[in-house]
Amino acid sequence: MPVEFLGIAATGDGSETSPRTTASFDRDYTLRLARAHEDHGWDRVLFAYGSGSPEPAAAAAFLASHLDKLQILLAHRPNVSYPTFAAKTFATLDRISEGRLTVHFITGGTDHEQQREGDFLTKDQRYERTREYIGIVKKAWTSREPFDHEGPHYRFNDFVSDVFPVQQPRPAVSFGGSSDAAYAAGGAEADIYCLWGEPLARTAEQIERVKEAARAAGRTDLPRIQVAFRPIIAPTEELAWEKAHRTVAAIRARRESGELAPRRRPATAQPENTGSQRLIEIAEAGERYDRALWTPTAAATGGAGNSNALVGTPETVAQALLDYYDLGVDILSARGYHLLDDAIDFGRYVIPIVREEVAKRDAAKAEAAARAERDRHQLIAVQA
Repeated sequence: MPVEFLGIAATGDGSETSPRTTASFDRDYTLRLARAHEDHGWDRVLFAYGSGSPEPAAAAAFLASHLDKLQILLAHRPNVSYPTFAAKTFATLDRISEGRLTVHFITGGTDHEQQREGDFLTKDQRYERTREYIGIVKKAWTSREPFDHEGPHYRFNDFVSDVFPVQQPRPAVSFGGSSDAAYAAGGAEADIYCLWGEPLARTAEQIERVKEAARAAGRTDLPRIQVAFRPIIAPTEELAWEKAHRTVAAIRARRESGELAPRRRPATAQPENTGSQRLIEIAEAGERYDRALWTPTAAATGGAGNSNALVGTPETVAQALLDYYDLGVDILSARGYHLLDDAIDFGRYVIPIVREEVAKRDAAKAEAAARAERDRHQLIAVQA
């Protein structure tokens, strides 16, 4: 199966290791970073969502109007707009980008962050709302006839959109989470299910949970799987590990100084979302897993989002990514700590190795399938 690479569409140059020197939305930097991805083999970039961050749909429209190939993954929280309005926004953006949009629906992992924009539902209620929201958006994208809706969270009559996506029947829907409620909602509705980087065995368990949830929802197709990492690469293993330890030291120093204060919860509180809890649990159990997975970056941030690293030479990190590919992961998300330079280096030195090895794997599978088919026909001929 093909492999795809997802990077980050940051609108400013800050990261966990260095303070921002640009505005929160800097046109030149946003375009420069995106072009670095497009020019170095990446397939799409994520416009993330934060309560106080620049509005991602507008930033994505800006990017889509300047670049011709790079695809867009747009993060969206259902609490910030009505689903019929969102469906029109997404369809318009798919038109602007000429069919390059995927929408990532975020239920919200912490009460505090959700309440910043007036969302006071419980986590279970948020998952219920997200599932209803996605269903409405999908119908608005595809229905040419007016329809009514009455559900737990939304009610309207006689809606029909006048703008439809370029992609038919609709853009893909992306979703993530590690709780039972997340598996149920994403298994039912997602075309792409997103996971944070965990050890191979635990990732395999999560993939199976997603598949079980999809089957329980009556689906015959299964979501594609995406897994996210923070690669730390260098020409030699020794240099890569030196870089890794410098990275963690920088994160800890910024956090201790208050520059990297947690935005979504008090510093002493445990994370509310299951995904972050899992990252902390994994970090507490050990620093290194499998071929190259390293957890101190996650521990240093308190399990904040995509934070487990893959450390090593480009060859080592590429082989580690291929281990996940062999589990069934066909979208690999990566974001370094120096956003621009790391996007270029990863694109130059890691992506080509992974693509070449995936092509070899696919060719070998195709040859094996063809050989099996020839053997079957020969057996039938002999029996006849």
